[in-house]
Amino acid sequence: MPAKFFWFLPTNGDSRSIVGASHASSHHTVPANYRAPSRRYLAEVARAADRLGYEGVLTPTGTWCEDAWLTASALLAETERLKFLVAFRPGLVPPTLAAQQTATLQRFSEGRVLLNIVSGGDDLEQRRFGDWLSHDERYARTGEFLQIVQSVWAQESVDFKGDYYTVADARVSAPPDPVPQIYFGGSSGAALPIAAQYVDVYLTWGEPPHAAAAKIENVRALAEQRGRNVRFGIRLHTISRDTSAAAWAVADELMAELTPDQITKATELHAKSESEGQRRMTALHGGRVDQLEIYPNLWAGVGLVRGGAGTALVGSHEEVANLIYEYHSLGFDEFILSGYPHLEEAYWFAEGVLPLLKQKGVA
Repeated sequence: MPAKFFWFLPTNGDSRSIVGASHASSHHTVPANYRAPSRRYLAEVARAADRLGYEGVLTPTGTWCEDAWLTASALLAETERLKFLVAFRPGLVPPTLAAQQTATLQRFSEGRVLLNIVSGGDDLEQRRFGDWLSHDERYARTGEFLQIVQSVWAQESVDFKGDYYTVADARVSAPPDPVPQIYFGGSSGAALPIAAQYVDVYLTWGEPPHAAAAKIENVRALAEQRGRNVRFGIRLHTISRDTSAAAWAVADELMAELTPDQITKATELHAKSESEGQRRMTALHGGRVDQLEIYPNLWAGVGLVRGGAGTALVGSHEEVANLIYEYHSLGFDEFILSGYPHLEEAYWFAEGVLPLLKQKGVA
């Protein structure tokens, strides 16, 4: 089955730098060459992704991001076929309202909306939005949220009473058509059963291939116990160039601007995170800068200062294509990619790597 390739909308700003802010950070560092996430600039990125043949774009959520729903709504009219994978957090929006908003946007977009469920992995950020549940409770709440949303789309009327939500006669004027695919990430023991029960695509950040494959095998087994099939996706950055040396030179440039103090502070912040996925990302480098190629052509340098996805595919177009082929052979069908800056890197990957993946039967 050919893989799907998504790009990323930099709704927290863009630059030729990996310096910025993690979701839990109390301030946003703005590099010298910063590109503000204006509607005009984000439309440039979205139109480029549309023109270059990406399946869609991830519209992220978080403290330092522009609102994902509003961004997607604004940019749908700027594109023709591009899908928008809209990230949102259960607990901040009631499930019936989320079902209604999604149905409306799906109709207005003529079927170009997908949903990325983000339960939230850090207490500091969740509390900014008024969410005081513990890590495991947030995933339990996500389960109830998805049960209500999916039931509202499938039934005329829904009554539900749970630990986190109670609704009576919940309904929408008309269900979305098609019903949006549900994407979801989470590495903890509380997250995996939710993925197995409710989601269409389970996402993980870019660990080395066999570590990532072991994680998705757990989800696959849990889904099979429930009589379900789940697809798998992976979130990565990319630096692809005509030669391997040229790609690694770009990675070296990104590293050159980082200070030891920036790395130390970010590593300490990420190590304290309640997110199991974030801890796994941080463990890949441990704050060290001398062993960042953690697998051939897989570089953990981004995660030194950036929260969330912290690894990048780095190498010649052929090397990057080969590593994607390896992930695909292990069960990953969807790739959500990004690069710095996002406008230029969208072209490097689409023009350099996608043709090779098509030759391999992956794209």
